Amino acid sequence: MPLRALIVDLIRARGPITVAEFIDLALYHPTLGYYTAARQRSGRAGDFFTSVDVGPLFGEMLAAQLDEMWQIAGAPARFDLVEAAAGNGRLARDVLDAARRDAPAFYEAAALHLVERSALARDAQRDTLGPHAGKLASSLETLHSGLTGVIFANELLDALPVHLVVMRDEGLREVRVAEHDGALVTTEGPPSTPAIARYFARVGASLRPGWMAEVNLAAEAWVRDAAQRLDRGFLIVIDYGHEAAELFSASHASGTLRTFGHHATHPGARAWLDDPGGRDITAHVDLTGVRLAAEDAGFATLAALDQTYFLIGLGIAERLSRDMGDPVAALRRRLAAKTLLVPGGMGSTHKVLIFGKGVGAPSLACASFGGRLT
Repeated sequence: MPLRALIVDLIRARGPITVAEFIDLALYHPTLGYYTAARQRSGRAGDFFTSVDVGPLFGEMLAAQLDEMWQIAGAPARFDLVEAAAGNGRLARDVLDAARRDAPAFYEAAALHLVERSALARDAQRDTLGPHAGKLASSLETLHSGLTGVIFANELLDALPVHLVVMRDEGLREVRVAEHDGALVTTEGPPSTPAIARYFARVGASLRPGWMAEVNLAAEAWVRDAAQRLDRGFLIVIDYGHEAAELFSASHASGTLRTFGHHATHPGARAWLDDPGGRDITAHVDLTGVRLAAEDAGFATLAALDQTYFLIGLGIAERLSRDMGDPVAALRRRLAAKTLLVPGGMGSTHKVLIFGKGVGAPSLACASFGGRLT
């Protein structure tokens, strides 16, 4: 049965569903979801680009930061590296390639855990890891407990299901997905949970009549869960988003919910309703909400900065200056660095949040140029 038909049947049986429920089905239905039905969705042949698609340079720089964190933790004999939303393992492969070459002691200590909801992507991980397959300690749908090391997630939170709300003169309303003669439509009703109003109060935001916004309760829940799973170590979150004061303001009064296909945003305020399971659905991340959830869960905030400053702090310029040999390969790395660093592109739209638990308040190399969010 097509996913659209399944959703229509669900609505007919239960009544309108929240946008969060719709997105969860559209992206993560076990066999029909956008992410679960394919081994890989990004890249030139996919629907969008991530930092990983630019080439191995991003993973190389991340490996440098992970190595430093291992040393800060006391260089233990076993150090868990946990990638959430790991896909088929491409980023992990880039990280381990660089670690084996540049930091062999850290590489020997690394125990890799790849967390991925798509069974198809999990099945491809060992082949993707290639010579590093023996480092794979686990490949699961969810995080496991008792970790000492680093949990990192590159563009996970923006793909978690969000509640869509709108402020009306009579108060806050939640958008729901209904059906009319077999077509998916939207309707409004009271908020499905009091947690939505509490969220706005916690981040210090309010909406004016007519403004729409997304509330990512799932991101808060994921951060809290990460804190419970990690006994000691670090959490790295890389995603695109804004502080609450900007995200819930006139500049984003129509919300940020978007759908992507073939490297283009589909137009229309309700385009995300079309073709469930066939397109990516995403919303900008509230960095304030993520930070507050992390701190409430026992993390200390260690850094919050643009990807540009993260990579510069880790010495990307110095690495490029050392590139020798093949001039074509060197040119490709310089072009990759430009894509990762350029203001207005990934360099400024992608933010890096780093949290620590049980590691004190270390100065991280990535933040050596300051913690700047633009």
